Amino acid sequence: MKIKTGKEEIGYLLEKVIDTYERSMGQRITRNTNPKNYEDIARLLSSISNKLSETAQQLVHDSYLPDPNPKQVEYPHRKYDITGVQVKDAYHQLVANPRSFLIDACYIYLYGVGRKGFAEHPQDPNLIEGVDASVAMRLDEQEALRQQLATCQEEKEATTHQLNATFRKKQRVWLTGLLICLALLGAITVRWMADRKEWATIRHDLNILPYQPTQAEIDSLSGIWLYYTGAPQARVNDPNRFHQVANNLVEVTYKDGYFIFYRHGANIDHIGYMQFEAPALVSIYSRVKNKSGAVESPIHALLRLDKGKGYLTSIATTWSFDMGDGNDMIGIRNVFIKQGRGGSLEEITNTPENANCHCKIMKWVRPNNQTKTFQLKYRLLDTLANEPLKALINEKSILLREPREGVILTPASDK
Repeated sequence: MKIKTGKEEIGYLLEKVIDTYERSMGQRITRNTNPKNYEDIARLLSSISNKLSETAQQLVHDSYLPDPNPKQVEYPHRKYDITGVQVKDAYHQLVANPRSFLIDACYIYLYGVGRKGFAEHPQDPNLIEGVDASVAMRLDEQEALRQQLATCQEEKEATTHQLNATFRKKQRVWLTGLLICLALLGAITVRWMADRKEWATIRHDLNILPYQPTQAEIDSLSGIWLYYTGAPQARVNDPNRFHQVANNLVEVTYKDGYFIFYRHGANIDHIGYMQFEAPALVSIYSRVKNKSGAVESPIHALLRLDKGKGYLTSIATTWSFDMGDGNDMIGIRNVFIKQGRGGSLEEITNTPENANCHCKIMKWVRPNNQTKTFQLKYRLLDTLANEPLKALINEKSILLREPREGVILTPASDK
């Protein structure tokens, strides 16, 4: 028997190589005249052809000289590399004498032996000269069907056995998983109901969020406020505290039924929350902001949103913020004056203005990108131009926890 040669041989081999590659890789090769479409096939065959100098005896093919410099170049510059152009030309039968290493690579990929070994024991009648193509095709189809039938029978028996075993195993796993899921669902449901009941109890007992504010009330409380307090007048350690007041800057933000705020002070910052207790009535809780997160000097106050006023007043139970044991509770009237809504606050540091005023300077960047600065510091009450404000935060606005002389300075004691 004689094996086909030339265009017919390489054309059939590459047709079968591409078919086999497409089935194994699940990748479609477009078989037009674009060489790039054949590069994956060329690289695959090159991985075989570049080993031909070592596999002549093992794979029964002609001998090939080794690549003289195999480790210093890469595809497609090695001696036995096959390019997409070569595959394209050979596939379309444009090459009368295709390269021998391309032919051997095709045989090895398809049949596991080189052309020489295939010729000794032909495995494909389509590559034998003189065999009628239709007869060869029928023989191939019959053999393929026989093999497929035998394979299908074996696979069916193995699959049936495996399915039965898998079904029994999965049945046990599913049953166990279902019981575990039901147990977890029951535990989660019980826990959820307990947490819900506990939260309802806490919310009722502590009067948390008893009133949902209207949008108008939310808008009226949200924003940037100036905050004035006469508390410095109740500090024993400060000999110059008479008529001393402090201004702070408060940023109030609405959050799902309640408000959070940050109060920037001259020396001490506070954080806390507010909630409406009833229409126009707000309770305030704050504490000193510290790194530990521990509650330090908690403050409670009530604020009423009086309409038509340029300022709002609150009554607070706060602290004198004196040194050591002198830090005692006091009652105090505080004043809130709204500056506006939106924008952002940032502290200005390390400027000549800081050094000159000995204060904290805050800059408010408004939504329209205009800015306004605030100097937060202790100052004499008499330096304020607003006469009604002075009357609200003078020494008469302070109430001591226990009556005591000499804590709140008066004009007489100052002299």
